[in-house]
Amino acid sequence: MSIHYRPDGRILTITIDRPEVSNAIDRPTAEALADAMRRFDADPELAVAVLTGASGKFCAGADLKAMNDPAGGRSSRVEPDGDGPVGPTRMLLSKPVIAAVEGVAVAGGLELACWCDLRVAATDAVFGVYCRRWGIPLMDGGTVRLPRLVGQGNALDLILTGRGISGEEALRMGLVNRLVPPGEALSAALALAEEIARYPSAAMRGDRLSSYQQWDRPLAEALAGEYEHGMATLRTGQTAHGIRQYGAGEREHAR
Repeated sequence: MSIHYRPDGRILTITIDRPEVSNAIDRPTAEALADAMRRFDADPELAVAVLTGASGKFCAGADLKAMNDPAGGRSSRVEPDGDGPVGPTRMLLSKPVIAAVEGVAVAGGLELACWCDLRVAATDAVFGVYCRRWGIPLMDGGTVRLPRLVGQGNALDLILTGRGISGEEALRMGLVNRLVPPGEALSAALALAEEIARYPSAAMRGDRLSSYQQWDRPLAEALAGEYEHGMATLRTGQTAHGIRQYGAGEREHAR
């Protein structure tokens, strides 16, 4: 099995497990990963997912050997709609996903990390558009999400050169949110997931979706969308409950 799905309370760990190819993703793995994300999004008991790779590597992108064998059914899916070549990269989930990055997050693996809401990385992790050297385009959102995360200049530095950058430089660029010693990315990402999961869910999820949906909207429309998400949160009753707790001098985390 190339994708492991392990819930623990309200936190889910999804692991890409193809260490023999640095967790590169062939078509069956992409399908399994996308299905795992859909399953996570549909489960009301789960609040935050952590995506990681087995054996100290996050993901080396699409499996190029599988792409050389299109008749074998393992070559990447490259259709204009539906799932992306490495799986969930065209989805907008209703709940957050955190990438725990050790080793390499390159080519489609970089795009997969950019798809996640947050990235926790080891200091010796390597990020890069390595597919540049093989003439393979970014088709999992890399040309869209990377500039939005790190700015156009930094994005073009990576896109044009194909060079690898360390966790330290990725942190300076804004690509990485938390930097930890080697071997600690998963534990740090799980701790961050637990922290996020403790807060009332409706406001967090509504604000998260609004922040994504505003990108392609004019200001007035974006503000109207924020209002709609805010009103939906108020209707859950979680806000009123939180205000009552504040008035009583309490601080209690709730779903």
